Amino acid sequence: MYVDGFVLAVPSDGKEAYRRHAEEAAVVFRKHGALSLVEAWGDDVPEGKVNSMHTAVLRKPEETVVFSWITWPDKATRDAGMQKVFAEGRASGFMDQMPFDGSRMIFGGFEVIVDA
Repeated sequence: MYVDGFVLAVPSDGKEAYRRHAEEAAVVFRKHGALSLVEAWGDDVPEGKVNSMHTAVLRKPEETVVFSWITWPDKATRDAGMQKVFAEGRASGFMDQMPFDGSRMIFGGFEVIVDA
């Protein structure tokens, strides 16, 4: 399995808009091979003394940290799927209208080594 992980800051009063945006994105990612897309709204995210999710995304007081991930069967499916997602016109539409500041999103791809 392969996972794309994301941490971002979303305006707290925009939770419903973000949920709708994520549901639309999930349809496109699943169409192109993703197994699942999970969006988790921050509820108990402590601020660290040295670093934290808050500082990683430069969260502003009126924002909430969101942690999300997309699962794929393997990296090859992910690589091909991501190309298709971004080539699809619908994907560019929801990417242009993200209800958060995408420049502060952190993300990466991860090879799963334990799935217990």
